[in-house]
Amino acid sequence: MSDQGRDTGGHIGELFSDEAAVDEFFSPGRPLRPPVAAVRPAVADKPKHYKVISISLYLEDIDRLKQLVRELKRRGHTRANRSQVIREALRQLDLDAFPPQT
Repeated sequence: MSDQGRDTGGHIGELFSDEAAVDEFFSPGRPLRPPVAAVRPAVADKPKHYKVISISLYLEDIDRLKQLVRELKRRGHTRANRSQVIREALRQLDLDAFPPQT
């Protein structure tokens, strides 16, 4: 490494994490924080039986979905939710009855 790299913080990555380098810059001589990897708790494995996705719906479709969930809950399905309604609709979808594109 060149002398210029050593003078301008070129050692970052060789000896310090970014956080440790910031600590050293703003508070020279103070004990450094432990690296972030040592502080963060272990992350649990992600579930493999589902994924969270994002979809776009028209406002009237969202309102209809909310109404369906409310009605299911009124009928005693206390754990009903939007995902459940969408999953059930997918199970019942008949591709032969699907309306043609206009």
